Amino acid sequence: MTQTTQAFGQTLDSIIREATGRLRDAGVDTPHYDAKLLLAQAFHCSVADVDKAMLMRSTPAQLVWSVWHDQNGEQGVAPEEGSAQRALEEFESYVARRAGREPLQHITGHAPFRYIDVAVGPGVFVPRPETETVVQAAIDWIAEQGLPSPRVVDLCAGSGVIGLSMCKEVPGAQVWAVELNPEAAHWALRNRDALQPSIAGLDSNYQLEIGDATSPLTLAQLDGTVDVVISNPPYIPQTDIPEQPETRDYDPDLALYGGSADGMMIPEQIMVRAAALLRSGGLLVMEHDISQAQRTRMFAQANGFATAVTREDLTGRPRFLVAIKQ
Repeated sequence: MTQTTQAFGQTLDSIIREATGRLRDAGVDTPHYDAKLLLAQAFHCSVADVDKAMLMRSTPAQLVWSVWHDQNGEQGVAPEEGSAQRALEEFESYVARRAGREPLQHITGHAPFRYIDVAVGPGVFVPRPETETVVQAAIDWIAEQGLPSPRVVDLCAGSGVIGLSMCKEVPGAQVWAVELNPEAAHWALRNRDALQPSIAGLDSNYQLEIGDATSPLTLAQLDGTVDVVISNPPYIPQTDIPEQPETRDYDPDLALYGGSADGMMIPEQIMVRAAALLRSGGLLVMEHDISQAQRTRMFAQANGFATAVTREDLTGRPRFLVAIKQ
């Protein structure tokens, strides 16, 4: 009897408990949450549906019927025979992949970020919650300045979450995004196309250029006219290899390492490029390593910025630079 067959007669609470134990033993940071999310993915329902089914001690077959009823009422064709068994088999494959430390977002195929949800997978950096605070700092500044149609540049765009969030949350924002890696740029374009129906004017307000974000030739036509530059550049010191397999083995090196032993080479080039792009009084918001706060402030003030302060992420760590061009 296979593990999936054995699980078929169990309650979902028991199935989740066993999966949580496997993920915890594998070193996953959030094993219970991941188990529930993967079960929801396999059964094509929400985590709230899973929580409810667990509370009611439902079986896999009962969850399938509950989800079908919520979606169809008394109408439509009943769930196919064996659909619960297939969902359990899919869940088992998801758990095995996660226990192997494949990123959760690669398994589900998407990642939530602020008010959007983007597709991610091999070849692109998975967006992190700390970058949400970087975007918030830029949005707050735009609101304080009362800019009706700000010009925004997203350097090192990756999956596009920064620039696309600006288009979503700042009506009228004109966004230019730059990404060097063609594979990552593919994900950004895919996300732009997927979000077009839900973001007014996205097709004309968001432009992506595949190129070197540090080159003076990239977006040279915008020099001196940009209101805000936002960047989450590669900044990890080359000697500081991440311990987490999800980052070390799956995020592209091009999106991780800052090009030097201290990780500062690319961030410094980004600051120089941002100073050229920005108008007088324009804003740079740039994420950095927690070890780089003082160096980024000093470099910014020596390279075209009148003020430079460090802001903390949600965990209280020094996470990003906020600088105003002189």
